[in-house]
Amino acid sequence: MMEITIVYDNEAKTGLKKGWGFSCYIETEDRKILFDTGWNGCALRNNLSTLNIPIEDIDILVLSHQHWDHIGGVPEILDANPDLDIYAPASFSEKLKNEMSAHSTLHEITEKCRICNNVFSTGELGNGPKEQSLILKTDTGIYAITGCAHPGLEAIVGAAAAEGDVHGIIGGLHDSQEYNMLNGLKFIGAGHCTSNIDTIRTRFPNAFVPIAAGSRFKL
Repeated sequence: MMEITIVYDNEAKTGLKKGWGFSCYIETEDRKILFDTGWNGCALRNNLSTLNIPIEDIDILVLSHQHWDHIGGVPEILDANPDLDIYAPASFSEKLKNEMSAHSTLHEITEKCRICNNVFSTGELGNGPKEQSLILKTDTGIYAITGCAHPGLEAIVGAAAAEGDVHGIIGGLHDSQEYNMLNGLKFIGAGHCTSNIDTIRTRFPNAFVPIAAGSRFKL
């Protein structure tokens, strides 16, 4: 069993702060993972506190790609918890990688790899910006967690499908119109930068699930 909590998004539930960007918190049986940080570290920290998620408990920080709306909260996280492991694409700037490695243990991602039990990185995908997504193995199937899905759904869902039947996808889907890649999914938690969200909601009414900061799902 895993639980995922959206902690930063363009939309937010009552009592939480919203902002342009994305971040989610993933609890596995033995690890606590933060995926991306949104752009406003103060808002992220407020949301984590309101949701009773101590920053100090986070074991792993995964960064999808080097855009400000996904890494803006990194300083706040590292200030509160410098002892975590960071998994970031190797294509990040050398200055940023040097800064992060001065505070925490940095793992540079190029190829698909295991991050911890039942959690994998797709590896760097796409040509610009290069981006990694997460693959979660759960009792109900495979879930893909995306930042902005710049590399396209074919690449991301294809990487996830190599691990088993893809049950769902959560995160930003950007301008993607690869609707065929969503066929058969049971859970489509599209948020943040998904510009075609109304079309996705209409085409996949039984699978579409609105997400916002504060949304929690057991996978």
